[in-house]
Amino acid sequence: MQTSEPDQRRRAVDPAQAAVFGRPGQVHGSFAPPAMRPPGPAPRFQQRPVVPEMLADAFGRPDGAHQGLRRPPESEPAARTVGGPPSPWRDPSAEVRLGRPAEESPDEPDSLGGDRTAAPFTLRQALFDHRLRPSALIGLVVVTLLAGMVGGAVVLGLRSTDVVAGTDPDYTLAVVGQSIDRPVGSVAAIAAQVTPAVVSIEVRVGNAGGTGSGVVFDKAGYIVTNNHVISQAATAEGAELSVVFNDGKGTRVPATIVGRDPQTDLAVLQVSVDNPRLMQFGDSSKLAVGDPVIAIGSPLGLQGTVTTGIVSALDRPVRLSGSGSDTNAVIDAIQTDAAVNPGNSGGALVDGSGVLVGIPTAIRTLGQSEASGSIGLGFAIPADEVRQIVQEIVRTGSVQHADIGVNARSATDGTTLGAQVQNVRSGGPAAKAGIEEGDTIIVVGDRAVGNADELVVAVQEHAVGETVPVKLVRSGRSLTVQVTLTAG
Repeated sequence: MQTSEPDQRRRAVDPAQAAVFGRPGQVHGSFAPPAMRPPGPAPRFQQRPVVPEMLADAFGRPDGAHQGLRRPPESEPAARTVGGPPSPWRDPSAEVRLGRPAEESPDEPDSLGGDRTAAPFTLRQALFDHRLRPSALIGLVVVTLLAGMVGGAVVLGLRSTDVVAGTDPDYTLAVVGQSIDRPVGSVAAIAAQVTPAVVSIEVRVGNAGGTGSGVVFDKAGYIVTNNHVISQAATAEGAELSVVFNDGKGTRVPATIVGRDPQTDLAVLQVSVDNPRLMQFGDSSKLAVGDPVIAIGSPLGLQGTVTTGIVSALDRPVRLSGSGSDTNAVIDAIQTDAAVNPGNSGGALVDGSGVLVGIPTAIRTLGQSEASGSIGLGFAIPADEVRQIVQEIVRTGSVQHADIGVNARSATDGTTLGAQVQNVRSGGPAAKAGIEEGDTIIVVGDRAVGNADELVVAVQEHAVGETVPVKLVRSGRSLTVQVTLTAG
């Protein structure tokens, strides 16, 4: 064999690695020379590991067995058995076949010696095959009848108990102690104190009628209310006027009109009753915005209704004029958010101590009339003014009011608000003081005047015959005149 020169491109082989990984000295190819091969056929490639002797002894085939895990041909004899009945779970040489899971033989007795597949015992066998003794059968029937009778008695007993409990005349429910704390000065305590002094007033003219409220303020049976509540009874023939007391019995008595004042929308009635509950007058000048108040009356004919709120404004001029009434008044009102509705008129507005601070008279609504209901803007005549008016009515039957002798409208010059004089009554207080048409009145006494309604209430704060300073603006100049008020 010819050898070629070594390839100069190969790297030199390390002698140490060649000694470990190189071919033996006498081998020059990929296979051993024939002289070094063992005799006989070449062994096949061993694809699985050698089974240890211990595992082969435990799980291997018995000596002489060559059958593998495959279905035997039809001609092969059945698997051998080793004593007793064939059991594929006990014979390691049993063939593998598909079938139902192993289960015990139906005829195999259980551990207690009984037959697990015994046929069920039927009623036919007991009656006709004489499998049950007659005495046992009779006992079973008796026990069944007794059980049914006991169950029926229990059901009837439960039903009779329910019926008796619902109709028992001696049946009562336990009452616990009082759990509501009503301290002195609470709304509930004040309402219980003053509600009997607030009455419902009914006016009937033919088939028509109306209702309102009133307050009893004197043991002689005097009642204060609004003029617009009873004006029809004062002017219509055949009108009936009655008062209904909130005494738990609905006592109704006729009433007579003592006097009325359309300029303040107040009136006084009188009834004949014994020992009526009276309302005490308070000092309305001490009220402050935010003070709690309670309104009591008969809104919408609902007698003894109590609502609560606060004083939301003071000295609010409100003009009153109701249809079907001769009322034409401007009041210096207490404004409240206590719910006031038609029928509250003439009732009571009391403070946190339960004394009268106002007479609810009007409401502001978003509709065309009071029938639209309260929107949280109610107006009451202050108790200080009510006291003066009712005293004058009881004493004389009428009331005189101070008058300045002018007609005015609300006006402003862009910087100052006031009441501009439209005309001056000849010979009246204003004419005598030198007030002229076109003058704008801005102050009466100590009270500023911002519009025509404020001029009216500012004048009515003073007595007839009193002389008060009146500040006005004329042609851009400010001047003050002294006016002696007369009865209007």
